[in-house]
Amino acid sequence: MNSQKLPTPSANGNTALVVGSTGIAGSNLALKLIEKGWKVYGLARNPKSDMQGLSPIAANLLDKESLTSALTDVFPTHVFFTTWMRNDTEEENIRVNSTMIRNLLQVLSGKKCIKHVALVTGLKHYLGPFDSYAKGTLPETPLREEMPRLDLQNFYYAQEDEVYEAAASDGFTWNVHRPHTIIGKTIGNAMNMGTTLAVYASICKREGLPLIWPGSAEQWNGISDVTDAKILAEQLIWAATTPEAENEAFNITNGDVFRWKWLWPKIAQWFEIDFEGYNGTIRPLEMILNNKQSIWTAIVQDNGLTESNLDKLASAWHTDLDLGRPLEVMTDMSKSRNLGFTAYKSTKDSFFELFSQLRNDKIIP
Repeated sequence: MNSQKLPTPSANGNTALVVGSTGIAGSNLALKLIEKGWKVYGLARNPKSDMQGLSPIAANLLDKESLTSALTDVFPTHVFFTTWMRNDTEEENIRVNSTMIRNLLQVLSGKKCIKHVALVTGLKHYLGPFDSYAKGTLPETPLREEMPRLDLQNFYYAQEDEVYEAAASDGFTWNVHRPHTIIGKTIGNAMNMGTTLAVYASICKREGLPLIWPGSAEQWNGISDVTDAKILAEQLIWAATTPEAENEAFNITNGDVFRWKWLWPKIAQWFEIDFEGYNGTIRPLEMILNNKQSIWTAIVQDNGLTESNLDKLASAWHTDLDLGRPLEVMTDMSKSRNLGFTAYKSTKDSFFELFSQLRNDKIIP
């Protein structure tokens, strides 16, 4: 007997395929789509089946045979591609991540069912890929969608080109969404600043240490913004269902700006610990958390928490990448605002609501 949950019948005729449905962007998007009455399938290599209304699909995006078999009875009208795979070099990033999109769209092409494809990338579109991130000639902020591509190899560009080529061939509309750092709950995500900072603060509290700012002077003093995963989900759905927004790339952030020297003390206060700000040097979080697994194990045991593997919760390398940038970074949201997208979220609330959810779900003490 097949125990797989069937997707909720669609109230609007739309069927979504969320690719990367276990990730921070994909899981929050799937929840929002279900809430809005969509029929929703969630594709991942190891999909979760505990989301009411979601039909999980297990498939390997690098294996067309696996994809073809898994999607035999799936006819999505909308595809939301929210995943990627990190590799050792940018050449491999380009090869692997473009292949994943190409395979999926080729498998779906023969079904003649797709109306729209949305691709989630990020600010590396403007700042460069991992191996040359925020180096060389830095862009002027705020970052705007019309800025030209950098003269660098970048897997985001390769992903976009796969979508553009398939759209021209198959006649569907598209959007590209470029969030800043995404704040929201998921476990095992490769880029998860909110949960990383929550775990770090919990370790500091256990050890009686202050919350040490790990980043640069520019990030500490400069203006920044972030993207709540639920705000990203709202824009993805808005763009997919708004004719005026078709075939456009959009920045997406909460809609407010802040300075880390303002937010950092508030995060420390939430955890009831002291803090240290920028002291003249970068103090990478990856080095701070490198030998903290035993401390985290003790915290988990003493508080009955659900995840003992520190590496599944904290992505210190990515938090260091963001907070160590040698420039302030914020994005311009005028493009989608002018077309009617008005969703807004207080960044302080994004962090504090996430911390509360992590505590309620027994992820942090």
